[in-house]
Amino acid sequence: MSTLEQSEQRNDGALTVNGIAIDTASISEEAEHHPDAADPLAAAREALAIRELLRQRAVELQLVHDGDPLDDASVDRLLAQELTVPNATRADCERYYERHLARFRRNDIVFASHILFAVTGRAPLALIRREAETTLARVLAAPETFESTAREVSNCPSSGVGGSLGQLLRGDSVPEFEHAIFDTQDIGVLPGLVNTRFGFHIVRIDHRVEGEQMPFDAVEADIARFLGERVMHKAMQQYVTVLASRARIDGVELGEANGPLVQ
Repeated sequence: MSTLEQSEQRNDGALTVNGIAIDTASISEEAEHHPDAADPLAAAREALAIRELLRQRAVELQLVHDGDPLDDASVDRLLAQELTVPNATRADCERYYERHLARFRRNDIVFASHILFAVTGRAPLALIRREAETTLARVLAAPETFESTAREVSNCPSSGVGGSLGQLLRGDSVPEFEHAIFDTQDIGVLPGLVNTRFGFHIVRIDHRVEGEQMPFDAVEADIARFLGERVMHKAMQQYVTVLASRARIDGVELGEANGPLVQ
């Protein structure tokens, strides 16, 4: 049975928001946009429930006609009217910069290797994690076995060269992996698994070449944009949670809403 079929069995109840039903065909169609979710149908139900909440609020504010779908422009108008998000000040940006100096460097080079336990629909996530943790414990106890272990069990083509990824610059890998290898000064096998969208990684830092610190003035605009997006994300979470608390929702539990529309 496929992951999607298993998910369908767990999520086959009706989905309604204030009495407005969302049919199973729409849920299945939306699930196609969430292939990386642990449960694509659950993610789809949450996303559609949030969108219906926003649509109903937009109708209430006469931003769209009742019965019309909610497009992105209407969402933007709704949020502009309902949310007030403060801009990051220079002092805010300076504080963030001082607390995260390692993130604002250029030309840092890391030579790294990894052992990948890929997440697929063929095995339960808990089983993959357990296997990765067991392997990490073995490699930490015997670091000299890293390359042979990579050749034996890694799900990455780099297994053919003992897991070596060569030299990496910032931007060469996904953010989760980049954070693990650049925002630390560790050398050798990292003590914990690195979890990315691709799976669980056992990572070894082989060598570092130090770059240079970027001055605050060169990165202030980027920091302000990042902080603004983070505040907006939190405001969206709170806004949708308030809407959900006032609504009658059957078929999904939003709780502290964190669906695709509030990412």
